Amino acid sequence: MFSQVLLMQLAIATGVTVLATGLFLAPLSAQLDDQAMRRALAIAGTTASPRLAADLTRSEPSARGPVQAEAERIRTSTGAEYVVVMDTRGVRWSHTDPAAIGGRVSTDPTDVLAGREVMEIDSGTLGRSARGKTPLRDADGRIVGAVSVGIEYDSVRDRLLAAIPGLLAYAGGALAAGALAAYLISRRLQRQTHDLAFSDISALLAEREAMLHGIREGVVALDRSGSVRLLNDEAQRLLGLGPEAAGRPLDEVLGRGRTADVLAGRVTGQDLLTVRGHRVLIANRMPTHDGGAVATLRDRTELERLGRELDSTRGLIDALRAQDHEHANRLHTLLGLLELEMHEEAVEFVTEVVGVHRATAEQVTEKVHDPLLAALLVGKATVAAERGASLRLTPDSLLPDRLVDPRELVTVVGNLVDNALDAVAGTPGARIDVSFRTEGHAVVLRVTDSGPGVPEERRELIFTEGWSTKELPSHGKRGLGLPLVRRLAERRGGTAGVADGPDGGAEFTVVLPDALSEPEPLPDAPVRESGPGAAPAARGPLPEPAEEAR
Repeated sequence: MFSQVLLMQLAIATGVTVLATGLFLAPLSAQLDDQAMRRALAIAGTTASPRLAADLTRSEPSARGPVQAEAERIRTSTGAEYVVVMDTRGVRWSHTDPAAIGGRVSTDPTDVLAGREVMEIDSGTLGRSARGKTPLRDADGRIVGAVSVGIEYDSVRDRLLAAIPGLLAYAGGALAAGALAAYLISRRLQRQTHDLAFSDISALLAEREAMLHGIREGVVALDRSGSVRLLNDEAQRLLGLGPEAAGRPLDEVLGRGRTADVLAGRVTGQDLLTVRGHRVLIANRMPTHDGGAVATLRDRTELERLGRELDSTRGLIDALRAQDHEHANRLHTLLGLLELEMHEEAVEFVTEVVGVHRATAEQVTEKVHDPLLAALLVGKATVAAERGASLRLTPDSLLPDRLVDPRELVTVVGNLVDNALDAVAGTPGARIDVSFRTEGHAVVLRVTDSGPGVPEERRELIFTEGWSTKELPSHGKRGLGLPLVRRLAERRGGTAGVADGPDGGAEFTVVLPDALSEPEPLPDAPVRESGPGAAPAARGPLPEPAEEAR
């Protein structure tokens, strides 16, 4: 590659030098011609004096006449090729060849005898010359003839040829300087490219493109101004962007948020967690020497979902373990009552235990008609009881079985209740209240706890991805629950916020617009005759009674 670059640069420098020399010589030749013609015209003007005009009018054309003598004197002193004086008829009165005196000039004298000065490169009896002609006027200003002065053209060409060596010297110096610059540039390129050939560089670029767009990890390259320089296919998929994002500022492409802050370097650290749409991403950022940066993105959505499912499974296992322990204690108690033949007390004990479970299930199913959400709340109530807390629905709660996406609300409620359970852990009289209220097609959810509450300066910070005051769980990340709650609410055009509870603690409020579908129309009631014995019209199916806890 070094030799190729050097040869190309030398060829360019040589071509530029030759072109510049040619462009300089072309106007130089014309300039020398113009100078020769002007010099000839100046000599002719000096020769055409009134005294010469008087000699012309008082004598005859002769090799020994005064006109010939004056013309030869001027020719000798100026170095002109010839000085020819003619009368108004075009007859020569002077010439370098005395035999030509008295003959007519070889070129047309009409223009100069008409009073106009003439400059030209022409061929005459003495060969090719730079010529200048001027009218010859007497003392009264009348034209009595003309003076024609010629400078040998070969002398002009000699001057041009004499200038070429100097030009070539300058051109050679420029070429040498260009060759040296080409050598230095080539050496620098050789160091920067590690002496790779052009074919190697082309192959590396092709491999780079294939690698960037083939790996299953998002790559985002930024320049020093924070604009997107490159997005591979996986980064476009993870961020929900298209190829048109390249070249635009990062904040304009992604909008303000944690994802843009992480990629721009405003949030520092390793394996930073961020949420983009419904995806959980892990980002790492590496600055480059030119002031830009390269960020990599990994999709952790599935892993985080599995981690949350593992946490939920562990919670269920803990609840089952607690129930198993409690059930064993109750069986031991029941066995003792039976062994003591306290049969009535045993019946009362079993009735009380069954009644508690039945009351919890009935309370939930009466107010929450969606089976998924009701099952979640019954399970969370069991977990809360095992942790020494009370989970209950407020008396005014009511949620019909018309949810557009029950799983979405299950995620919201589960995260908020888990957050409340962590908040009230270890506090006496721990209590969590859940409230459902409908406003048209919107669902308003409130989860209130008796914990220490959330300081006002942290009420927005807790909704930031990756922020948490708790210890890391088994799958390695926290700080996703509340951000996901807000993201789900905002995706539906709703809100999620936190404020002080009525009895202290924290009150989380989530508004989900358009979360309920239209109610199904009731079937038309059959027409019955009115009268004292007529049965009342049917009002639709009655709700089935809640299944008893077993």
